[in-house]
Amino acid sequence: MFELKKLISALLMPLPAMLILGLLGLLVLWFTKRKGFASFLLTLSLLGIFLFAFQPIATELLKPMERKFKPFIPNEQPIDYIMVLGSGHVIDHEMPITSQLSRTALMRLTEGIRIHRLYPSAKIILSGYGGGSDTSQARMMAKVALALGVNKTDILLLETAKDTWEEAFQASSVVGSKNLVLVTSASHMERALFEFNEAGLQPTPAPTNFLATRNIEQPWAKYTPQAKYLEQTERYWHETLGQWWQKLRNIIGNNEHLIDKESPTTAVVISHTDALS
Repeated sequence: MFELKKLISALLMPLPAMLILGLLGLLVLWFTKRKGFASFLLTLSLLGIFLFAFQPIATELLKPMERKFKPFIPNEQPIDYIMVLGSGHVIDHEMPITSQLSRTALMRLTEGIRIHRLYPSAKIILSGYGGGSDTSQARMMAKVALALGVNKTDILLLETAKDTWEEAFQASSVVGSKNLVLVTSASHMERALFEFNEAGLQPTPAPTNFLATRNIEQPWAKYTPQAKYLEQTERYWHETLGQWWQKLRNIIGNNEHLIDKESPTTAVVISHTDALS
């Protein structure tokens, strides 16, 4: 179910969808006499790619989603746990360890470490499975955290959670009724909070990795299609699809992919004897 969900969502992203539409247009043009319909498909494909990569449109889509929650501001309330959700990595020893995390994961981890500096007694929970690699996202983030000065004894790992739902329910067995700060991308925060609330947790949001801003003055940067604006549209669409999936899952009561909330926690304290090489 997880792999099928990821495949379908990947094909529904703006760029793959528009390229598939363009390919259909070429096939119609090459193998049929319906040139008008082929021209329509090709025009729709190219126009779609242009609009999705156009800053005024991309920013207007993503910015309201990202700004629903304010950045984390320290207060007098004690913090027991800071959870950083994983978001991809590679294993390439020719690159520095910070470059082996995805940009999103590095931004999330950096914000988590910043908050940990404000609350040094809190534990950092790092989550994320391997995604085809022998090293999990959680463990890769832990390596970077250690390199940036975080103490091993302050880190907990959740290395088997594949998606936000599993991350939330695994975290619930660790956090219990204690105070939790949740660090994830600003665009992902609403969907993440929904899952954590479903798991019985009420975390304080700490959004990071903001992408959309209207404060772009240079016309060559604002009005020319660029990959970074296409990324903004993809983030908006990815999260919209995710929210639709949450609603559909709740309606049909599909619990096949769910983990047992009563099962033992998979969090692992990184001890001084853990091999992180």
